[in-house]
Amino acid sequence: MKLYLDRHTYIETDEPIDLSIAITDDQKGPRAWYLEHPQMLPVMDNGFIGSVALGGVVNFRNINFNPHGHGTHTESHGHITEAILPVSKCFTGYFFHAALITLTPELKNGDWIITKESMQMALPKGDYQALVIRTLPNEASKQSACYSNTNPAYLSTDILELLTKQGILHLLIDLPSVDKEQDGGALAFHHAFWNVPDKPQTNKTITELIYVPNEASDGLYLLELQLSNFTNDAAPSRPLLYKKRKEA
Repeated sequence: MKLYLDRHTYIETDEPIDLSIAITDDQKGPRAWYLEHPQMLPVMDNGFIGSVALGGVVNFRNINFNPHGHGTHTESHGHITEAILPVSKCFTGYFFHAALITLTPELKNGDWIITKESMQMALPKGDYQALVIRTLPNEASKQSACYSNTNPAYLSTDILELLTKQGILHLLIDLPSVDKEQDGGALAFHHAFWNVPDKPQTNKTITELIYVPNEASDGLYLLELQLSNFTNDAAPSRPLLYKKRKEA
């Protein structure tokens, strides 16, 4: 169905591009931060069997996972502050004008870094509040990778100047973190993005461990950022992109 954003621009609501990686118990999903795979186990108590396959009448499972290390998730500044700000409190709406860009990390002093220079060249002109970053190489194995002890690519902090100038409120990336895996607890990009501890910005979020299909071209989109209503600094999320189209 066509949904018009203005007189000439529309999206097809039945053609979303799903950027999320599901949380599964099949030992195939991505994981980071030295975690094992999620577990989904049937409740077995006082004769109750929480599995139809095992003879129960319903499936009734306990789920053990960590949103930061299993699948696509969105986080608030409560990730790095004493007060755990529920990420759901960061939103008054869930649709945002967005840009999708593709960047290749550069090797510097043994680290793969996304640089300000590469982002500056990739950012399109326009009015958008969300930025989706796809990194190269964009292999399907990102959807099942174990990132622990691999020193994945991360963002240079001087990128923040570009994000602030553009007015980016929601940053989405296909890496387990915007910061270096082992940085002594500095989390420099997280702190600077949210302006912690000086004046934490409650309307900004970071979404990590997305996967952008190769078929999606760089450009301007409408982003729908769905997330579970967890009272936690991070929650599983499902970002959907809708390509902006023009009437012929």
